[in-house]
Amino acid sequence: MSLQRMLVCSQLLARPNAVQTFRRAVSQGKNPSSSSFLTLHLVRQWSNVPFFTVPLARAHGKSFAHRSDLRQAKRIVVKLGSAVVTRGDECGLALGRLASIVEQVAMLQNQGREMMIVTSGAVAFGKQRLRHEILLSQSVRQALHSGQNQLKDMILVTNLDFHDDQKRRNLNSTLHELLRMNIVPIINTNDAVVPPPEPNSDLQGVNVISIKDNDSLAARLAVEMRADLLIALSDVEGLYDSPPGSDDAKLLDTFYPGDQQSITYGTKSRVGIGGMEAKVKAALWALQGGTSVVIANGTHPKVTGHVITDIVEGKKVGTFFSEVKPAGPTVEQQTEMARTAGRTLASLVPEQRSDIICAMADLLTERKDDILSANKKDMEKAVNTGRLSPALLKRLSLSSSKLNSLSIGLRQIAVSSQDSVGRVLRRTRVANNLELEQITVPIGVLLVIFESRPDCLPQVSALAIASGNALLLKGGKEAANTNRILHELAQEALSIHGVKDAIQLVSTREEVEDLCRLEKMIDLIIPRGSSQLVRDIQRAARGIPVLGHSEGICHVYVDHEASVEKAAKIIRDSKCDYPAACNAMETLLVHRDLLRTPVKIHAGPRFASYLTFSPSEVKSLRTEYGDLECCIEVVDSMQEAIDHIHKYGSSHTDVIVTENEDTAEQFLQQLDSACVFWNASSRFSDGYRFGLGAEVGISTARIHARGPVGLEGLLTTKWVLRGDGQTVADFSEQGSMTYLHETLPVGQHFSGYRTTS
Repeated sequence: MSLQRMLVCSQLLARPNAVQTFRRAVSQGKNPSSSSFLTLHLVRQWSNVPFFTVPLARAHGKSFAHRSDLRQAKRIVVKLGSAVVTRGDECGLALGRLASIVEQVAMLQNQGREMMIVTSGAVAFGKQRLRHEILLSQSVRQALHSGQNQLKDMILVTNLDFHDDQKRRNLNSTLHELLRMNIVPIINTNDAVVPPPEPNSDLQGVNVISIKDNDSLAARLAVEMRADLLIALSDVEGLYDSPPGSDDAKLLDTFYPGDQQSITYGTKSRVGIGGMEAKVKAALWALQGGTSVVIANGTHPKVTGHVITDIVEGKKVGTFFSEVKPAGPTVEQQTEMARTAGRTLASLVPEQRSDIICAMADLLTERKDDILSANKKDMEKAVNTGRLSPALLKRLSLSSSKLNSLSIGLRQIAVSSQDSVGRVLRRTRVANNLELEQITVPIGVLLVIFESRPDCLPQVSALAIASGNALLLKGGKEAANTNRILHELAQEALSIHGVKDAIQLVSTREEVEDLCRLEKMIDLIIPRGSSQLVRDIQRAARGIPVLGHSEGICHVYVDHEASVEKAAKIIRDSKCDYPAACNAMETLLVHRDLLRTPVKIHAGPRFASYLTFSPSEVKSLRTEYGDLECCIEVVDSMQEAIDHIHKYGSSHTDVIVTENEDTAEQFLQQLDSACVFWNASSRFSDGYRFGLGAEVGISTARIHARGPVGLEGLLTTKWVLRGDGQTVADFSEQGSMTYLHETLPVGQHFSGYRTTS
């Protein structure tokens, strides 16, 4: 089945008049599955009577300035390069790929958009047909002619259809009528009979683009039809600053007309007659005509099924051509700036990093009024819009006491940072004059994504500084004003030792999913927010490790030997102190006692059977309420409580309340949560309360950083070997050296400060 037939089948049922036209074609003896069906509508193209009057020239429009604006695109042209249409071995259509493209085009059209396709592939078909014949050595034009008759059901155009006023009007009429009938037109250049290229201007001297290939055709068609968006799919990811495959080649997320001089082009496509230079030239011409352009890969098996829809949704796919260049650096540039400054930060002596953190602690109190004023603006806007829940509003709010607590926490971090980076963990004498050390080093570039909690910005900034890590911050727009001033204070403190760029705030329109794709630039992602945010980030970050937890389903088990007074106090604090916190109690496991509080109760199935007038039965025993409500369930024993927590918990924080020490120790040992407490509130699961100074989050992953993650969790290690010309051959049977592997005392010294032993 040809591409046109696939589209006709997927689109004809969308509108009744299209179905009637289809049936009328059949009743008149025409074959609607071949080019004759299109001929029914296209035959008038060469007559003197257009369907209706269409303006001859397109008024100069304005292209979209940002990717996020592409969601507004109403009329879209999709250009399929030869490499997209054909198989990798150049022996036929890539049917699976085409089917996926058709589904995406049909989906967008069913959303009310008008879709057009400019397709290629005749050269590849021609080569296939002539592969075993001597004619394969003939010109590209002959190959095109040989393959053209297999690419049926399309509109073939030449330069004359755009330069001749009447033909141009008729082409417009034809395409508008097809769009009106909810049919997807497929257009191609008539390469077999095309005359020599015309100059890049019309008879009136207006700048135009000559149709030399399907790239120029797509651009000319997009401008002529006043399309909002042109998507050019090929076999490359987009536009690179140098030929793809070269060592320093970088994919450009956004390209501006003024950046042309910085581009070095490579070779042409393996099939077809165009190349990247032709694509860029056509894209810039379309951009000048008011059509936004994206060049992307349409052949990659992992993205083909959603590449077109992703582009229309504004996701960072391929290269976006824009006439608007942002005043600030791109997120990629910010990441590079942060990494460079971060290396300098890591090389500072501990006292210098401590000075920076203390300066930031001072600024939090000195600029308290400015911070609270900015936070007030965010709070007022959030209240007026009504989009945030009471729990999120509470997280968004800052106060003098919160800022004072933050300042105290930062000073604790400053003290602990004295012996963090470069600390020797292990020393081994491998052989004489061959000494091995394992030392602590920064992870690299951290990306912290947080929502509705600006107080975490100075916390994670201080931890990043103390551990020598570069930091990229992405906060929610609901706290934009507060985040901005807090970031300015952090950079002011960093300026003391010339590392201002080590902490960057992403304030552009970058989607979180796009940030998670920077696997070559970011070393660790730390989400701070809702469980949905964490899950979304874990799903999007395919190549970057994510530190955090997606759920905080914490349990308090009240044993039958518990002190009722202690139990009541612990339960109340675990749930009511801060219900929105991830370490707040969500499920209470009890023998028989129920504490009366203003907490809304969702009864478990067994507990409900004990009550005459039961609260609403819980929908799921694995629910994080994040508010003044919880689930209560009855268990028969401590072991049953453990089994329940293992089944329905999230390995975050779980508590036992009992006076029996043996029962408590058994609970502490058997439960495999990140934090397990005996006779203490679950709210103690916090970096500040643990004495870590602050935390970047709580990890439930079974890795080295588990529970509240503070300074130590942001460090990794490297091995340093100091020798004197030794080789592995020296330790072979014929060699003169032997391994010693002696463990040496570590002491308090740091790498770089040699000690005698």
